[in-house]
Amino acid sequence: MVHFVGAGPGAEDLITVRGMRLLKAADVIIYAGSLVNPALLSYAKEECRIYDSAKLTLEEVLEIIKRAWGEQREVVRLHTGEPSIYGAVREQMDALDALGIDYDSCPGVSACFGAASSLNLEYTLPGLSQSLIITRMAGRTAVPEKESIESFAAHQATMAVYLSTGMLKELEERLIAGGYAPDTPAALVYKATWPEEEACICTVDTLNRTAKEHGITKTALILVGEVIGKQGYSRSKLYDPSFETEYRSAKKTEKEA
Repeated sequence: MVHFVGAGPGAEDLITVRGMRLLKAADVIIYAGSLVNPALLSYAKEECRIYDSAKLTLEEVLEIIKRAWGEQREVVRLHTGEPSIYGAVREQMDALDALGIDYDSCPGVSACFGAASSLNLEYTLPGLSQSLIITRMAGRTAVPEKESIESFAAHQATMAVYLSTGMLKELEERLIAGGYAPDTPAALVYKATWPEEEACICTVDTLNRTAKEHGITKTALILVGEVIGKQGYSRSKLYDPSFETEYRSAKKTEKEA
């Protein structure tokens, strides 16, 4: 069996319990060495064969999997964060389908949630935003025109922008052109949850300057939205005394009593 496992945002103890168990049982681990914390490999058993996919093509990864499958070995394909987000897993799964090799998936914590924990954020504050947009700037991988930064910025929702640290000046301009005010709260989170994490609060129009001041050139997540300011939101109805649920009756206020 091949197990696609999400490594989580970085910290070795933020992998899921299931993911950790799969790593411990694996005979072969193929991990994304350019992004996955190597400390996670400490869960591997001593005789496990470990390969860094940063140095491999898709075809070379498949050759390792085919060989392990023929030997009836347990394989973990360890991806950064949550594999379903920018993980390039579908092409691997399609290839395994064609080869008749069985696989399953184990989810992981994506970087945007690691960043939220680092900054103690809630992305969906009542009165400010009830949506989180996960997107990226176009690079070597194109982004459909209908998913442009400007079109998403028009919603004024919370946004998490991946894989775009090298294009911050352009990102600033496009966020503002789409509708965010220049002074909208923003954050740069470098290597969220890693030991070397650095989180910088700024505004949309100072993203590029902030990155330069802190020497951040890659491996950072960009967060945008009023929720980062943690002010001006409405209280949740879920725990409001006047709000009745199937588990709790509404309570009268002093004026109503």
